[in-house]
Formats: sequence, C-alpha cells, structure tokens
Amino acid sequence: MNHIFWCKNCLNASTRPRITFDKRGWCNACQWSEEKKTLDWGKRRKELSKILKKYKSKGTYDCIVPVSGGKDGSYVASKIRDELGLNPLTVTSRPPLEIELGKKNLNNFLKHNFDHIHVTSNFEAMRTLNKLGFIKKGCPYWGWNTSIISTVLRIAIQHNINLIFYGEDGEIEYGGSVENKNIPTFDIKYAINNYFEGGYHKIIKQSKLSEKDLYWFTFPKVENKKIALTHWGYFESWDPYRNYLVAKSKLNLEENKENNTGTFLNFAQNDQALFALHTYLMYLKFGFGRATQDAGIEIRRGAMTRDQGINLVKLYDNSFPEQFLNQYLEYYQMTKKEFLKVIDFWVNKKLFKKTKGSWKPIFAIK
Repeated sequence: MNHIFWCKNCLNASTRPRITFDKRGWCNACQWSEEKKTLDWGKRRKELSKILKKYKSKGTYDCIVPVSGGKDGSYVASKIRDELGLNPLTVTSRPPLEIELGKKNLNNFLKHNFDHIHVTSNFEAMRTLNKLGFIKKGCPYWGWNTSIISTVLRIAIQHNINLIFYGEDGEIEYGGSVENKNIPTFDIKYAINNYFEGGYHKIIKQSKLSEKDLYWFTFPKVENKKIALTHWGYFESWDPYRNYLVAKSKLNLEENKENNTGTFLNFAQNDQALFALHTYLMYLKFGFGRATQDAGIEIRRGAMTRDQGINLVKLYDNSFPEQFLNQYLEYYQMTKKEFLKVIDFWVNKKLFKKTKGSWKPIFAIK
C-alpha cells in the first residue's frame, strides 16, 4: 500500500485484488482489451457449439440466463434467444433494498416474452448474511452476492437444466485473476475464490442459520450433475456500452434521470441501493471506486482519454451514499454510530485520512 501505482493505460490501481501488470505498466484488463481485437472469435464460437451440443437440456428450457432487468443480462438473454434460437429460462434472485427503476426495467424486459423465475429468499436470512458480510468482510450485500449463483444452481437442478450463461467474467474484463481467460466454463471453487471476498464457509457458519434458512444461499452438490457455468463474454467481445444501447432500443431499458451515486454514468447497476455502499467501501479499502471502474471501461473502449478519466474520478469516486443512509440503518438494524464504526474499520489508513469527520484520500492518481 506504500507503493500504490496505476495502470499506464487506464486507471486500475495496483491495490486491486488479483491484478497483474506487464512490462509496459498495463493492467491485465487493458492487456485483454488489446488481445480481444485480434482474438479468433470464430474459434470460440465453435467451442460454444460444442458446449451447446454437450450441455443443451432436453426439456423445455435449453439453458438459464440470470437477469436483473439491467443491460447485461437482458442483452445476453436476447442474444441467446433471438440469434441462437435457444429457449432460455431467465432467473432473478431478488436483491435487498430494491430500487423502483430496477423493478421497472425488469418488468420492461419480461414484456418481451421471456419465461422467468423470481426468487425471493428468506428476508431475515438475507439480512443476517448481508450484515455479517458488511461487518466481517466489508461487503454489504454478501448474502445476495452468493445467492446469484446458488439460487441459479438450485433452479437448474429443479428443472433439469444443464447450462447457465452469466454475462462477463469481471476478473478478466475489469482486472483480476486471468486463470480462466482461455477456459470457457467455471466451477463453484472459482466463484468462491474470486467473487465472495473469501471466507465463504466461515460466514455461512457464523450466521448460525438453519439449513432450511440457508437453502438459497448455499451451493448444492453438483458433482454428479451435468451442469456447466459459463460467461457469454467468453464467446463474444464484451462491450457494456453496446449492451446498454441494445437493451435500451430493443428491450426498453430506462436510465436513471441523474448520475448514479459515485459515478458519472446513469445506466448501470440500477437495481438496488446497496451497490452504492459496496462501491464506496471498495474505494475506502482499495483506493478505487465506481467512477474508476466506469472510467476504465470507457478508456479501454476508446471513448475517453486517461486524463479525462482522472478528472472524473476526482469528482465522483469519494461519494458517500447519503441518500440511502436511513435505509441502510433500518436494514442492518444499526445506529448511525454503529454503522459508521464499521465503515471506519474497513478504511485503508495508508490511503485515507479523516478530516472534519470525512475520509479524504492522501494519494493522487498518476
């Protein structure tokens, strides 16, 4: 942390978990964006054909596509149904502290004749796991984050569906582990290691919830089940902005009327209030937030210069989601003092200093 540095091409920081850099000082997300331009996507489509042949279900549904009503899941479901001719079952794990715009976008998506299962898990179990994740891991929606895989796996088993398409692998696209860069499928071990802040089994145990209450949050045994989890981003060059344009024009996706908290954009992650807290904590823990991530995407796709990105990060990254504070306190059943104490615990004191009651960065992006 005493020697933090930034990608020479985008704004990814060396503090990002599992990130690596090449001799040029480019992060692995920028290396991947460069590699995608010359990648043999035809070869990967042939891999997709083999996977479909091996795992395509023989029942009503050919596969599952997890959706929230946002741009990415909507785009993937549309591609799979309208271009590949498959019949996907779309599945949503209902997030905590839903935002009305998110509900509206999901309904807009479903009006385009997608079959859908909406799972609303036990409220107290979800709250318990999210609160534990907030306190123990600095991850305010830990339980829900787990459920977006465990819920989908359980639905797959219940309906004898063998193939699950997620959107992109965030580790590869935005910076992190590249172990699966050339592997089309992933397993539960990969998800636990990379997606759940570590300590999955420890949090589950600490919750002291019954097996019944944990049904939608624990991973079912799939060793003897022929189920493949994959990312659509493996088979097609991933472009979040293109996904947004397609979802907007084809599936009536609506944007927020104002910029989302912590960033300069308004069309992504509009389903729940806890995402703003998640990215604020990410900023305090690692020195990069929601604006840094969004700017990196824009830089890599050639829509923004690095200097423009730096200016936007300075304006937006350190944004406490004040408008949701009362919802957070009610949801976690905490006083403001207790809530802020948890946040203070997770602050990286080598990167931030408290000034007049607020955490301020003591670093400058270079």
